[in-house]
Amino acid sequence: MILPKSNRLSPEQVTAVTEIVESFGCRVQPIVGAVRTIYAIVGDERDELMINRLEGLPYIERIDRIQSPFKLLDIRSDLATHQIAIGGVTLGKELLIIAGHCTIDPKNPGYFYETAQAVKEAGAHVLRGGVWKPRTNPYAFQGDDKSLEILMEASRRTGLPVDTEVMDEDQLRLALDAGVPMLQVGARNALNYSLLRQIGAAVAGRKTVVLLKRSLHMGTLNEFISAAEYIANFGNPSVILCPRGTAPALDGYRNHPDESIVPLLKERTWAPVVVDPSHSVGKAAYVPACALAAIAYGADGLCIEAHVLPSKGIGDDPKQAVTPVVLTETIRRAREVWALRRPAV
Repeated sequence: MILPKSNRLSPEQVTAVTEIVESFGCRVQPIVGAVRTIYAIVGDERDELMINRLEGLPYIERIDRIQSPFKLLDIRSDLATHQIAIGGVTLGKELLIIAGHCTIDPKNPGYFYETAQAVKEAGAHVLRGGVWKPRTNPYAFQGDDKSLEILMEASRRTGLPVDTEVMDEDQLRLALDAGVPMLQVGARNALNYSLLRQIGAAVAGRKTVVLLKRSLHMGTLNEFISAAEYIANFGNPSVILCPRGTAPALDGYRNHPDESIVPLLKERTWAPVVVDPSHSVGKAAYVPACALAAIAYGADGLCIEAHVLPSKGIGDDPKQAVTPVVLTETIRRAREVWALRRPAV
């Protein structure tokens, strides 16, 4: 944070400061107060040479460094009171449930419509449905644009807002044009900074919420939060962090379940945390236990794959989607755990 000796820098001084900061891969963001303007350094401000050059300017009083690598998502930032709401739920005040298909089958839309109604009756607030799917095998089903119409029709029929993953600029445009209120960034793109920037720019000025999955090979927690910072930096801070299991896989599970990082995230960021137990464990039988563990650790919600007839699903649904009956019971028990950890009034 750059604090000038005067109430604000002159245009010429701003230019000089900007040139120094940009030469180190950062940028300057003025924060205008009633009496004084200060200048935030957006980016990695830890370079000693950059700080020395700024402090050497005669019109700079001092540089206050924020040790966090992220400015907007930090728990001490001015956005700490920002609230994210979707599906009638304000994150942190009520448990958010997202549920639905891993992959929408465009040849059998009836399954998705039935599932949509079933997850609504089970108590879900947001309907998930994969329109486009990243696949390890290039010959596997990659999704279909037609599924976007099915997704939005299910939303109209149930009144539920929807969540779907986007992987490139074209899909991003199609989803926003269709009115998708929650965009999902999958594990394979969680470190695709170019895509994160595109999403951030596209949702700026909108009420769109972004659900950011944790990368399969994510390093530190700061790296995860910093990925969210890429999106929020364009002006829309409605980003939800979503642990979903990491590598290396734990024997018997699809990935290494990482719901235990929830309290660690909450020590560093105000951003809500919604855990995906389905991808963490990769098998329907283990999903309820993982979901309850996530809530016990402090998660603000769950993103669960569900299907009225998992054996007829495509993508991951046959192995990891729970039935509506199991979903209903899991939501009921998750709410009980949620109530137990809430402070007494």
